[in-house]
Amino acid sequence: MKRILFPTDFSETANNAFIHALEFAKLVQGELILLHTFEMPVFDNQYFPENYMVIYDSMQLSQFDMFKDEIPKLRAIAEQHHLDKIKMTHRLMDGSLLFNIEKSIKEDKIDYVVMGTAGATSWTSFFTGTNTANVLTDIDVPLLSVPAEAKYQKIHNIGFTTRFRSKDKKALKQVIKIAKLAGARVKCLYVKTSDADVDEKTIKKWETKFENEPVEFYIVNSDEVKETIVDFIMYKEIDILTMLTYKRGFFEGIMNPSLTKKLTKNFEIPILSITIKP
Repeated sequence: MKRILFPTDFSETANNAFIHALEFAKLVQGELILLHTFEMPVFDNQYFPENYMVIYDSMQLSQFDMFKDEIPKLRAIAEQHHLDKIKMTHRLMDGSLLFNIEKSIKEDKIDYVVMGTAGATSWTSFFTGTNTANVLTDIDVPLLSVPAEAKYQKIHNIGFTTRFRSKDKKALKQVIKIAKLAGARVKCLYVKTSDADVDEKTIKKWETKFENEPVEFYIVNSDEVKETIVDFIMYKEIDILTMLTYKRGFFEGIMNPSLTKKLTKNFEIPILSITIKP
């Protein structure tokens, strides 16, 4: 059974992502491990020589009480969406988000991570911010990040950008497995620029290798890579976009002011990032 880690702060954004996590768990026949982390403030104990531990313990207790109160709300959400049969366990951990995600991945043998983020207007800060950028580059399991406005919908089309490198092929095989479970198709996009170094022979090899899989290849000649990918997402009705973690800089570009006018609610889609080791 696949194990899916779901970090949550119990916000509306996280609760929306929780539905995606439940549906993903159902898709891959997995279980959820709910993770809530908190960082205790650092006190100068010279000013609290007697009651320092009392303060510390009371703050820990308040976190536990909050955690205990929120779990039934999540179970109610699961029941409302007829997903209450998904197995769920819980972890409350003191420390930084990244540290505890990495710790849980190792200790709980996690296969996927699902987490919420603040939406399309925040993709830049999400992918370049310290915590999430570190999560993307440091963890070894696929991460499904869900914008606040991305309401769950059945997966029909999974977008996959490629430059036909060997590491792309490894990632594509992972995505195909998910697509087959969902009854979806993978739409692969290669933006062929004027200085592209991929020859027709390589492209043909890929097409032949995956001809019996639910995969379609789209080769678009353009020097406007970011704009082309945004258009591809919109016009090919992509439900989930797959990226490799070394392409994080791409998301810094597509969210600049000159491009945001191209984005509609259709772009509020989950992003599946995959780390491929050499």
